[in-house]
Amino acid sequence: MDKPTENGSVMENGVCPAPSPETHPSDTILAPAKPPRTPVCEDASLENPEEEPKAVPLSLTSLATTLTPAEQLWTTSRDKAVKLRMEGSGPASETPITIHQMFLETVENYGDHPALASKKDGQWVTTTYRQYYEQCRAAAKSFLKLGLERYHGVGILGFNTPEWFIADIGCIFAGGLAAGIYTTNSPEACQYVAANCEANVLVVEDKKQLDKILQVKDQLPHLKAIVQYKGDLHQRAPFLYTWDEFMKLGEDVPNEQLNAIIDSLRANECCTLIYTSGTTGNPKGVMLSHDNITWTTRAAGIPAGLNYAEEVVISYLPLSHAAAQVNDMWLCLRFAGTTYFAEPDALKGSLGATMKEVRPTSFLGVPRVWEKIQEKMKAAGAKASPMKRRVADWAKSIGLQYSYSAMNGENAVPWGFTLANNLVFKKVRAVLGLDRCKLLFTGAAPITKESLDYFMSLTIPLMELYGMSESSGPHTLSIPSAFRATSCGKVMRGCKTKLENPDKDGNGEICFWGRHVFMGYLNMPDKTTEALDDDGWLHSGDLGKHDQNEFLYITGRIKELIITAGGENIPPVLIEDALKAEAPIVSNAMLIGDKLKFLSMMITLKCVTDDNGEPTDDLSQEALDICRHNNVTATKVSEIIANKEPAIYQSIQEAFERINAKATSNAQKVQKWVILERDFSISGGELGPTMKLRRPIVVKMYQEKIDEMYAVKP
Repeated sequence: MDKPTENGSVMENGVCPAPSPETHPSDTILAPAKPPRTPVCEDASLENPEEEPKAVPLSLTSLATTLTPAEQLWTTSRDKAVKLRMEGSGPASETPITIHQMFLETVENYGDHPALASKKDGQWVTTTYRQYYEQCRAAAKSFLKLGLERYHGVGILGFNTPEWFIADIGCIFAGGLAAGIYTTNSPEACQYVAANCEANVLVVEDKKQLDKILQVKDQLPHLKAIVQYKGDLHQRAPFLYTWDEFMKLGEDVPNEQLNAIIDSLRANECCTLIYTSGTTGNPKGVMLSHDNITWTTRAAGIPAGLNYAEEVVISYLPLSHAAAQVNDMWLCLRFAGTTYFAEPDALKGSLGATMKEVRPTSFLGVPRVWEKIQEKMKAAGAKASPMKRRVADWAKSIGLQYSYSAMNGENAVPWGFTLANNLVFKKVRAVLGLDRCKLLFTGAAPITKESLDYFMSLTIPLMELYGMSESSGPHTLSIPSAFRATSCGKVMRGCKTKLENPDKDGNGEICFWGRHVFMGYLNMPDKTTEALDDDGWLHSGDLGKHDQNEFLYITGRIKELIITAGGENIPPVLIEDALKAEAPIVSNAMLIGDKLKFLSMMITLKCVTDDNGEPTDDLSQEALDICRHNNVTATKVSEIIANKEPAIYQSIQEAFERINAKATSNAQKVQKWVILERDFSISGGELGPTMKLRRPIVVKMYQEKIDEMYAVKP
């Protein structure tokens, strides 16, 4: 056992985990010495079970938490602990707490505040934090009743709902590992995740998701039960339960049994698995500890200016992705925010109506979401009268001036701003449901300068975030008082960034250090040591540089770098974004040229998506307007391609010529391009669940088109 230091804390492996005496009390996470459970079980025994591993207590008088002894910063075993990257003072010295301790603190302070809101028969139904906590305990007991074993998975497969959150946290209370599974996964991909985390229980949304699991059930030896949380069961089997049946299952499990498990949870052990979307090969199970989540929520939430019991967010992005899970579930739990659940067809069109109803205080969108909002607004603007259009253009030019001035800290208010604000900006915010939104985040993929400027011109600056599943979500943050257009912001409090092997312009591989860095990939030691170096730095695989004010700019991805036959390294995103800005009819663009003699590009045109989010052959309103402007009568993508529509092809060719004129070398010039018949989509396989381009898959899908561009003419 390590000896306590003079201030009563414990030295763990040479690092003092408790805050130093100089730390300001507000920088310290307070947790009751032995947290009471809830009024229903105050008399329950809180003694730890005998078989629990010997633990290292951290005992400041007002703090009590326990860590499992650990020597290494990483592990790939589900039941092993890691050494935390703690420091003697500052944010990295905060006392580690478990998910349960964080939840309990919120319940004690804000028990009657609404936690979750979802629509039932057209009406919002809310759940308070106290009810939420009780339901998580009930779910935990039911998981135990179903035979959930310690450190085994509970896979959750479905759209965002209160049940998703309750299953996730209930699993953690019961000592399991919560694992979200993408709803777009094939049965085989679902089987891989469920088998990898040795899931004892799978929680599915509806018949569609249940059918996937039933197809692969025989290949899941650890699976004991499946719970369906929406709709009626279309078949009966001893291992199948509705949500209501599941929640009643554990009623006879004693509080003492659950409390003993809760008391044995350790902040430096795994509680959650985030599976990477697996662009190449099988997905990797990113192991996150209690401390990864509880520490990161505070490190991100405080500088973002989140206020306790005031925040309102909308949950609509996949919860199996780190960004959405941290934003919608964990940050809200830490700051007693209210999570409103969007309708399942949010990304197919209903999100706008939900935003207007809910009026969130912060909103997280991936670039494609912001682009869709931008396209809709441009289409609406095109239908306005010439007078209204002139007013809007005038207001936007003032808005852009104002936003850049505010960003640079000059705070110069241009003449006419008040009028523009009243005539245009306030109305736009109200129409979008953003009238009380303080934080508008974009992340998970690169966003174009054109989109950033468009929202800046409406005085809706987007705050770019950067991070990875492996960093529990965020690593750098942009906030209204400190951001730069096209930068991902500054490193989170208590964390560090290192740029490895920088080139002459200062571009190096971005490496992360901090308590947000993951434990390791489940059962994948080789992959883990590829990501984490001997000193414990996480290597992102991204290239970036800092400006003189320490703002981070992402300049490319090492794996995405195109290395031409001539040996030149070219980051594709910059050229792809440049084309989208120069040719607004282009929806998606992908640069080709790895190990090839010259660069080429495959592009898609902006089109209408159907009710299922599938791209159609019909051109979008913006694309139609561009066609009309060029005296082109085509209304479909196929017509433009079939006729090789001269005006459109010429305008795209001219866009390439403008980009090529700015290229730093001949190798960076795009020599050939082709328009594809169909836009990229998640269902088509070209985009991942967060709309990220899956380059290796796109190359395979369109190999023939690529070969044609590089075919030597006889």
